[in-house]
Amino acid sequence: MSWITRPRAKPNDCPSGVGVKRGELYRVYKPGGDAKQYRTFVIVSRQVLIDSQFSTVVCAPVFTHGEGLSTQVAVGTDEGLKHASWIMCDNLVSLRKTDLTNFLGSLARSRLAELDQALKMAMDIS
Repeated sequence: MSWITRPRAKPNDCPSGVGVKRGELYRVYKPGGDAKQYRTFVIVSRQVLIDSQFSTVVCAPVFTHGEGLSTQVAVGTDEGLKHASWIMCDNLVSLRKTDLTNFLGSLARSRLAELDQALKMAMDIS
């Protein structure tokens, strides 16, 4: 098992989050409130916020089981994961940018459009 690791940012060295981008997937060690030692997340915050000095970004967790709901997006090996999984837009969390160091992959444009639609459904935005 190999993970691409980006250097951990120091809070004052790189307020932009080390080039973090919307739609990227990261493996996070011991995310708060999660029973798993590691969890994969996809960044869903708008890029303007990501690039700001704000220390956190909104992310959606990725689970290995999904139900095909309109608030879930299927992902897999094309996005850098080992197997088929689901982005869960009903379970959004805020994570520190400095915790986003284990880069796995990025969503393709078409998958990002699916994510946008699932977020609209989860937030009940028309």
